[in-house]
Amino acid sequence: MAMGKPRAVLVAFALLVVLDRGLVRANFYDECDVTWGPQNTAIWGNGENLALSLDSDHIGSAIRTTKQFLFGSVEMEIQLVPDNSAGTVAAYYTSSLGDYHDEIDYEFLGNETGQPYTIHTNVFGKGQGNKEIPIRVYRNYESAGAPFPTNQPMRMYSSIWNADDWACQGGRVKTDWSKAPFVAKYRNLKLDVCECESADSISQCYSSSNWYNGWQYSKLTAAQLGQMNWVQQNYKIYDYCTDYKRFNGQMPVECSLPQY
Repeated sequence: MAMGKPRAVLVAFALLVVLDRGLVRANFYDECDVTWGPQNTAIWGNGENLALSLDSDHIGSAIRTTKQFLFGSVEMEIQLVPDNSAGTVAAYYTSSLGDYHDEIDYEFLGNETGQPYTIHTNVFGKGQGNKEIPIRVYRNYESAGAPFPTNQPMRMYSSIWNADDWACQGGRVKTDWSKAPFVAKYRNLKLDVCECESADSISQCYSSSNWYNGWQYSKLTAAQLGQMNWVQQNYKIYDYCTDYKRFNGQMPVECSLPQY
């Protein structure tokens, strides 16, 4: 997940984004706090491996980075819950705090054994979300009235939790609690972020000398656009910009503007 300075294009959602740069290897012990369900959280291998569990009492678990940042890159390998994961959600996202928070969100919705996961993404700007779609470029149209995550420091979070009222086939398939605990595993956490804990550090994050202000991070290449379009054409199952019934025809402003 890469976050660059707010330009025409800030966020490109994809399953995997490979940047031509070296990220800083991090450690779950040193870089993360457990925020929920410590009894269902395990860290081992000198802090290089993490497991988050959802137990039979429907209690999940979560972590977040200790660092707050405005821009940068966060990378992590995730092994999702295997076999029957129906009703579970493993989330991986960045978020600020407060009622008007910003958020960039991946959610992996479990399914019955042999059935594919659904990838659910969302973007919140100043507390406004409802922008579900699997993969896209989300442009900065704040000047046109579309809230955009630009200036609130965020942390990276990951969690696992129960959502069988909606997550699997619209809630038709429920969690089989006899299969608990449901475990997601993580490794190779890498951070290269502009940490911001004060007004001075925030201003430094906007410096043109920072790597993420390079031209190659301001938009997707032609090859990357081709890959994104291929995924959209072959795997997209929902787009909020075509759900006229949901919005009673009052579509979000960005839906009528160019995607890229």
